[in-house]
Amino acid sequence: MGLKPIYVYLDSCLVIYLVEEHSIFAPLLENYIFAQPDLIFVVSALSEIECFVMPFRKNNQLLIDKFCDWFKQAESVLLGKEVFRQAAHFRADFPSLKTPDALHLATAIHHNCDEFWTNDNRLDKINPNPVKNILTT
Repeated sequence: MGLKPIYVYLDSCLVIYLVEEHSIFAPLLENYIFAQPDLIFVVSALSEIECFVMPFRKNNQLLIDKFCDWFKQAESVLLGKEVFRQAAHFRADFPSLKTPDALHLATAIHHNCDEFWTNDNRLDKINPNPVKNILTT
């Protein structure tokens, strides 16, 4: 019998680090991922928007293809009305929080992700339970 899978919502910046093979952060992420069995990465359409902007802007087809391949391996979840309402609550309670960050966190919580991985130290103040900045450990 295998281990229970761990559902991890990835902040867009981490997807970018992995796919674009960031010289500092990608190896740290890859080591952390390798040490964790049974991870299932969760993303949303918002993740895709944020990740594709620069490759589209630069018309970098190789990078577009790399992102497409990466997103095929992740579980994509929907941003329903409940997610937007929760994100609005987060923004109301934390005025400096940007809408995309509020939506990512609300999506992870709404879809019962075990963890929300980010490189943003502010998000654990909103909901420390799922938020993990794995790049500062």
